[in-house]
Amino acid sequence: MKKSESKYFNTALRMDNAFLELLEKKDMEYITVKELCEAAGVNRSTFYLHYETMSDLLSESVGRMNEQFLAALQAENLPVSLDESLGRHTTFRIGGNADFFCVPATVTQLTRILELCRQYQVRTYLLGNGSNTLFSDAGFGGAVICLTGLNSRFSMQAQPDGSTKVLAPAGMMLSALCNTAQKESLAGLEFAFGIPGTVGGAVYMNAGAYGGEIKDVLTAVTFLDENLHLQTLPVQELQLGYRTSIFERCSWCILEAEFTLHPGDAQEIHTAMQEYMRRRKEKQPLEYPSAGSTFKRPVGQFAGKLIEDCGLRGFRVGGAAISEKHCGFVVNLGNATCADVVSLTEQVRQIVLEKTGCTLEREIRVVE
Repeated sequence: MKKSESKYFNTALRMDNAFLELLEKKDMEYITVKELCEAAGVNRSTFYLHYETMSDLLSESVGRMNEQFLAALQAENLPVSLDESLGRHTTFRIGGNADFFCVPATVTQLTRILELCRQYQVRTYLLGNGSNTLFSDAGFGGAVICLTGLNSRFSMQAQPDGSTKVLAPAGMMLSALCNTAQKESLAGLEFAFGIPGTVGGAVYMNAGAYGGEIKDVLTAVTFLDENLHLQTLPVQELQLGYRTSIFERCSWCILEAEFTLHPGDAQEIHTAMQEYMRRRKEKQPLEYPSAGSTFKRPVGQFAGKLIEDCGLRGFRVGGAAISEKHCGFVVNLGNATCADVVSLTEQVRQIVLEKTGCTLEREIRVVE
């Protein structure tokens, strides 16, 4: 490298570093060229020699940080794939590509990946089975960290009162937990059989069905807090409500959940589980990709009934449609996009509000 080229590169690097430091303090739209130049120790003409706009600088800085992030992951043999289709990892089968897709197999790997994301200022999104998530058609600019690999730490311990404490990892499928409980003649999770999510996802949104909710059997959750420290909180401190929990409002990562289940008859538990599954298959459009119930249940109402009463059964935008079988579901008829689903749900919300006065709230998470 010639001396002049080296000087040019080093100046650009100084501006990159100054820009990233400023981004930690304020949003990009509030950073001025003058402020950046002062932080980097360069003049305005030097800035415009390298970049036309602040957006150009942002693009170059992100690109350089992503390269360094990938190199760090590979140097430590951490799991990562590039440009992974997110539609493959959600039950909606919709979504563009993720810059990075990581599936850690241990808490140690997970913690280190999150540390590197912070070090290199890479956006993160924690994903379970993707059964309540709708990714943007443009994909995700950052690292999607899939927790389904955290599925090996499972234990059961009998308690003096006759109950059993069950410790389940966040990446374990909820249906697998239900099956295990049934085989051990442990009752309490029958309602959850057939919910297409992980244990972590079920805790995150306090999943429920047929009159039961996760909070009914949950006793404690272990997680990584905002400082990546291991913490455990009892169920009383998790702010569990209808399809919500404290985890929606905090940047914490669920690692495992503790449940208290009680003795039951294995055959009766099995019968109940199969009856719930029969009802699901009979009433829900399981033959199409979807994210389950699209809207939260309004107080004293049912979202599906409101949508049906508004004449929206089968209402369609592009490849997305209100299910003919159950109006509470938006389904992917084969080629739906995120834009289709968002447009459809917004139109449904507006029509229902105008005709009934009820405001529907989306239960699915739209990730851009």
